[in-house]
Amino acid sequence: RVRLEESGGGSVQAGGSLRLSCVVSGSGYRNYCMGWFRKVPGGEREGVAALDYDGKISYADHVKGRFTISKDHAKRTLYLQMNNLKPEDSGMYSCAAEGSIFERDGSCWGGSWGQGTQVIVSG
Repeated sequence: RVRLEESGGGSVQAGGSLRLSCVVSGSGYRNYCMGWFRKVPGGEREGVAALDYDGKISYADHVKGRFTISKDHAKRTLYLQMNNLKPEDSGMYSCAAEGSIFERDGSCWGGSWGQGTQVIVSG
């Protein structure tokens, strides 16, 4: 299993931007999907953006046109660029790797999770 460490969360005003990073350690992550998920207190974990091993990308409908998922193989890092943030984007964002189920709604299930980084959008 891989080990994942997220960073980049914080507090911003509505309309602002944040870039989340997830550093991956361990082997085999290249052959699976990776993704970003969001969870709010009392809610279910939901997919935000997913990147399959062959380059396919999917986003949840409510972030399309505002968020961009990418990865840097050399740095073993997954990114989530979040622009035009809205208060409803607030939550704990976790990255996932080694997922075997890539979905069109921005989900990548069946793998390992990081601890998460908190995003708070006010305004």
